[in-house]
Amino acid sequence: MTRTARFALDPAFTVGTVDPRLFGSFVEHLGRCVYTGIFEPDHPTADEAGLRQDVLELVRELGVTAIRYPGGNFVSGYKWEDSVGPAEERPRRLDLAWRTTESNRFGLSEYIAFLKKVGPQAEPMMAVNLGTRGVAEAIELQEYANHPAGTELSDRRIAHGDKDPFGIRLWCLGNEMDGPWQTGHKTAEEYGRLAAETARAMRQIDKDVELVACGSSGQGMDTFAEWEAKVLQETYDLVDYISLHAYYEEHDGDRDSFLASAVDMESFIENVVATCDHVGARLKSKKKINLSFDEWNVWYMSRTDAEVSALDWPEAPRLLEDVYSVTDAVVFGSLLIALLRHADRVTVACLAQLVNVIAPIMTEPGGPAWRQTTFFPFAQAARYGRGEVLDVRVSGPTYDTRRHGTADLLHATAVRADDGSVTVFAVNRSQTETLPLEVALHGMELGEVVEHSVLADADPDARNTLAEPERVAPHAGTGATLEDGTLKATLEPLSWNVIRLG
Repeated sequence: MTRTARFALDPAFTVGTVDPRLFGSFVEHLGRCVYTGIFEPDHPTADEAGLRQDVLELVRELGVTAIRYPGGNFVSGYKWEDSVGPAEERPRRLDLAWRTTESNRFGLSEYIAFLKKVGPQAEPMMAVNLGTRGVAEAIELQEYANHPAGTELSDRRIAHGDKDPFGIRLWCLGNEMDGPWQTGHKTAEEYGRLAAETARAMRQIDKDVELVACGSSGQGMDTFAEWEAKVLQETYDLVDYISLHAYYEEHDGDRDSFLASAVDMESFIENVVATCDHVGARLKSKKKINLSFDEWNVWYMSRTDAEVSALDWPEAPRLLEDVYSVTDAVVFGSLLIALLRHADRVTVACLAQLVNVIAPIMTEPGGPAWRQTTFFPFAQAARYGRGEVLDVRVSGPTYDTRRHGTADLLHATAVRADDGSVTVFAVNRSQTETLPLEVALHGMELGEVVEHSVLADADPDARNTLAEPERVAPHAGTGATLEDGTLKATLEPLSWNVIRLG
C-alpha cells in the first residue's frame, strides 16, 4: 500500500468534552462476574469483605468509572429485598435470565462497598426491575438506598449496617424491555407509560436523579427507532438518557467486516440521536436527550444460546467466558474510538462486563487474575482520552466489506487534554499492509512525540490465557515524528495505536 491516510487537527474544531462516565463498566449476576470474579471470600487475596484484592488492583488500573448493576437481563427478575440484610439470611432464587441459582451472598451493600474500594471515580449506576416489578418497588429501593434516616426503609438500611446513604444518582429504568428474551418484556406503549410513571415517582423523592430510559435492544431489532420514538414521546421531559446496546463478533471468517464493526456502531449512535431530536422537535422542546451506551463489547453471541440452554440451575457457572484475541482487541479499540467521536451526545457508556463474563479481566477460582487483550485499549483510553475531542475527518484509502459497505482503513480520533497535550487513537484495519499516517496540527504548541504505543502481533489470533497471561501486551512503535507541525507515523497491520503528543 502506498496511499497515506491523512487528517488535520485544530483546537477550534471540536466534537465535545469527554464525560468521565464514558469509561464505565457493568457488573451483572451472570456466570462468574460476581462470584469468583470480584467476590471470593476463600481466595488468598480476599479482604475482610470477601473482595479479591488482585481483581481490585486490575479494576483500578483499567480506569473504570460508573459501574452498572445488577443487570442486564438479570434485573428483570431481581427482587432488591433479597440482596440486603444479613447475607446468611438471604434467600436463594432461580434466575430465569441465565438458568442459574442466585445465592444473593453478594448484594446491594456489597456492591456499594466494592465501588468505594475501587476508588472515588467509581460511581454507582443502578438498574430497577421494570420487567416483573414496577413503580412501587423502584421507589422503595430508592428510599432504602438514598434516604438519610427516619423512615422504615432508610432505618432498615441503617439496621443492616449502612448508616450513610448510598447516594445513587444514576438509575436505569429497566433493561432491554423490547426483547422477547426479557422476563416481562413489553410493547413500546406499555414500557413508555411504566417508565414515565416510575420516573415521576422517583423524581418526587429526588428531583435531581438522572434517569436512563430503555432504547431498543439493538439497531437490528424490528422495533428499532419506532420503539425509541414511542418511549420518548412518553418520557422525554422525565428522563436524561436513552440506552443503546451493541455487541460485535466475527461471522463465518469475514474478518474484514468484523474490523469495520464501528461503522455500524457509529450509524447506530447517529440514528438514535436523529430519533431523539425528531421527538424533541415534535414536542417543541429545547432539551437534548443524551445517549447511554450502557452495553457494548465484542461478544461471540452465536455460542450463547446453546451454553445457557444446557444449564440446570447451577451457581456461578463458567458462562460467556470469551477469550479475546489481538484482532478482537483492535475491533474493541475501534469501538472506543466510535464512542469518543460522539462524545457530544454519548455521555455514559458501560463496557459489558467487568470480570470473567466477556470481560477485560479474567480470574481462576483460588488462582490468579490477568488482563485480556481488550484490557489495554480500554485502560489507555480511560487514561488519555480525557479532555476535548477534536474533529477528525479522515482522507485516505478505503476497502469494501460485505456487512458494512465501504470503510476507511484508518479509524481515528484525537483528544486534547487541559494541559494542551494531544492523544491520537488510531486503528489500521488492513490485515496485511502498514498504513502511513500524516496529521496536520494547526494552532497547537506541540513539539514532540511523547509515546507511540501499539497493540499488534504477528499472530492476529494471539490471546492471553491462564497458561500464558502475558502473551500479548502493547509495545513501542518506531519512527513516529513531529516536525513543522506535522505528525508522521506508520501504523502496523491490524493494530491499535495510541500516539501522545506534547
